[in-house]
Amino acid sequence: MNTQTLRRSEAAMNARRANEDVAILLVEDEQDLLELLRYNLAREGYEVSTATSGEEALKAVRNESPDLMLLDLMLPGMDGLEVCRTLKSREHTSDIPVIMLTAKGEESDIVQGLEMGADDYVTKPFSPRVLLARINAVLRRREQGGDRQAASALHVGEISLDAARHEVIASGKRVDMTATEFKLLALLMSKPGRVFTRQQIIESIHDGFAAVTDRSVDVQVVSLRRKLGPSGNNIETVRGVGYRFKES
Repeated sequence: MNTQTLRRSEAAMNARRANEDVAILLVEDEQDLLELLRYNLAREGYEVSTATSGEEALKAVRNESPDLMLLDLMLPGMDGLEVCRTLKSREHTSDIPVIMLTAKGEESDIVQGLEMGADDYVTKPFSPRVLLARINAVLRRREQGGDRQAASALHVGEISLDAARHEVIASGKRVDMTATEFKLLALLMSKPGRVFTRQQIIESIHDGFAAVTDRSVDVQVVSLRRKLGPSGNNIETVRGVGYRFKES
């Protein structure tokens, strides 16, 4: 074994050891795909548990606290969108990263999944290597975000955002929002007066995910403004460029 091969082998072994502390909940009703994904994830060192329905997935989350969920969209009974919506609406589960697995690839499906708070969206069929890369990216983003949020609090005008508590107060009232909406608001409030292009928003809150389009960003902004009520007017559209948060 030459030196380069040995180094690659050692790097792979170290990666597997690091993954041993990462628990993934795999939610998939196609048994063949479930077993294939479980095998590949376990081989990379992840601790894998499984569920084959939305109801079973929510029960599993109550019994254990996974570091990440791989969630099929088309499930018997409660579908993946409803599972994601439920997770993101509960304070104790809202920070669990969700990667949706689905055969649906239309933009409307992608927008809906992201609006529910999904962190990424992988369409079938997909390569296990691509999925593993997406998992690593989401976990890395979560870790970096946690470091930033530990002491992150923003207050501009009538809106206060506390990243550590995942809480937004607008005009004295608490506002419930998805993880994606929260990240979007935090980005805009971080630099009042600065214009963020749609592409910069995609790269910042969606990690440059190619399936997220300019239209997706526009839909998320509309939803965010609606939830903020009168305070939503602080998010200004700069025609032909992007969006900015009005300086107080």
